Amino acid sequence: MALTPMDIHNKEFTRSFRGYDEDEVDLFLDEIVEEFEGLYKENIELKDRLSMLADQISNYKTMENTLKETLVTAQRAANEVSESAQKKSELIISEAEDKARRIIQGANTKVSEIKREFDEYRKQVQVFKARFKNLLETQLELLDQEIPIYEEIDSEELPKG
Repeated sequence: MALTPMDIHNKEFTRSFRGYDEDEVDLFLDEIVEEFEGLYKENIELKDRLSMLADQISNYKTMENTLKETLVTAQRAANEVSESAQKKSELIISEAEDKARRIIQGANTKVSEIKREFDEYRKQVQVFKARFKNLLETQLELLDQEIPIYEEIDSEELPKG
């Protein structure tokens, strides 16, 4: 059983014929009571403080766990954002490459069409040149031919001028 300051204060000793001086014993007991009471109060205060500090430690541990969970969640979120950004960039690059391929295919198709048109125009020019050459040759032949009508016409019949 725990001894309290009141237990010491209320303690009474039996008296004997040649016992201790009662005043001296009472004075000493009063000093013990006073000292013990101070220690007893200090012990209670320390227990209270210990309890308060234990509560604070518990709160700090709870905060620490919450912070750890928050950091883990933030790390996961950062990883998800990074993965999402990576996937998005890959998708953008893929779409850009597809668009570039389509543009190049369209340009190649257009070049082929223009080349075909050019070849067609070149053929038409060659045909035109050949026909024009034939026409000119025919005209030259006609010019080179002697026309009997001019020989028959008398020089007097030609207009003077």
